[in-house]
Amino acid sequence: MIEFAAQGVEMPHIDLRRISTWIEEVAASHSRRVGNLNYLFVNDEEILQANRQFVNHDYYTDIITFDYSRGDRISGDIMISLETVASNAENFGVTYFRELLRVIIHGVLHLVGINDKGPGEREIMEAAENAALALYNS
Repeated sequence: MIEFAAQGVEMPHIDLRRISTWIEEVAASHSRRVGNLNYLFVNDEEILQANRQFVNHDYYTDIITFDYSRGDRISGDIMISLETVASNAENFGVTYFRELLRVIIHGVLHLVGINDKGPGEREIMEAAENAALALYNS
């Protein structure tokens, strides 16, 4: 089950049913099934507080993924700062919607086991994001 909620921000105007189907397709392309996924859209201050409390980071991020996956079933809580998504979209020269999709699927890709912190991992993550975005647009 995939659920979406907003706290301190307006819920983005996105087709939640289509995005949920897409998330399931991306998970399946990595031989995973979707369990319970909870997306929470927040503002920068909320994600900064979560970064400080749960990850010991004292800076803003676009996403924090809490992984509760077991076996081939992905589950987790995914917190996304819509303010950071908007500023990243502007910085990267892409639409807000495309950047929001990229961040939404970024959390799923972490849950299927793709990392982005070590040597060469960022490129692997970007390739997986691009493949997932192509799947959404197909």
